[in-house]
Amino acid sequence: MGSNGTFLDNEEAPTYAPSIPVPNVQELVRKDPFQVPQRYVRKVEDRPKDTDTSYLSSFIPVIDLSLLLMGNNEELNKLDLACQEWGFFQVVNHGVAKQVSQKMKDAAAEFFKLSLEEKKKYAMPSDDIQGYGHAYVVSEDQILDWSDALILLVHPSHYRKLKFWPNSPKGIQEIIKEYSNAIRKVATELFQSFSLIMGMDKEALLGLHKQLVQAYRVNYYPPCSKPDQVLGVSPHSDTSTITILMQEDDVCGLQIKNNNEWVPVNPIPDALVVNVGDVFEIWSNGKYKSVEQRAVANYSKARISYASFLFPHDEVEIEPPSHMVDSKTTAAL
Repeated sequence: MGSNGTFLDNEEAPTYAPSIPVPNVQELVRKDPFQVPQRYVRKVEDRPKDTDTSYLSSFIPVIDLSLLLMGNNEELNKLDLACQEWGFFQVVNHGVAKQVSQKMKDAAAEFFKLSLEEKKKYAMPSDDIQGYGHAYVVSEDQILDWSDALILLVHPSHYRKLKFWPNSPKGIQEIIKEYSNAIRKVATELFQSFSLIMGMDKEALLGLHKQLVQAYRVNYYPPCSKPDQVLGVSPHSDTSTITILMQEDDVCGLQIKNNNEWVPVNPIPDALVVNVGDVFEIWSNGKYKSVEQRAVANYSKARISYASFLFPHDEVEIEPPSHMVDSKTTAAL
């Protein structure tokens, strides 16, 4: 940190938790579409159940960002309730151009079609979280997720480690930058509305970050011959302030915990899925909920998802602003 409290442009990117190497799931399926090694098989109680909760997906709130930007009170109230009751919502009229999203989807699909040898040029080292592979694998006994991922720090730009950024297909680096810039704009616009519903000045939430950090994770979920025995991503909550996810339009995989039920987040064409992360739950003094989520596998179709995580700088101490603590205390009296 500089003497005036700003963060230096030459500071190193954080590396996060080390991970041990594990097999590539896409390659497992390519060699034998019917094999599901024991390391991926969940305990019976942790497996996706056959109960149909898809009807609950329609209750997940849909927020119109264009109305929020106009200061529409009804939409702000909807946002407030969405963060309290669900911790998740889908956002429409978000301003990310369709061609920007589509270019990202096309480039990612081409990247995952590359040979394993080619993709391994960007392999995640054991002491970092950036690169292609698997993060958060800490033990040989750990049950593994049915997915592979490309993880990059995209903002601030001096956090980028370009040796992990694919060169193929042609232009993918620029496409990732363009898409990430568009998502960061959505995030900062949402932060303005979050600030308002938290009773703060419009720019206050962004200011709490000191330096907005953005990570990008593209998940590849191969088809699975036994989708009822595995999970694409284990149940977890996000450590971010918020996460903004782009889904495929035609394959559902994301599920969120609501009232003890796993509810699928059915894709709405051109919508983005936004969820409250652990940092935002703390900043809101528990008013807004960072809920559990997971991803399930599909029998016949591969699926790709695109998650952008927005964080404060590592050195920021996360605690609720005093007025959020005071208002909760007052409400309890």
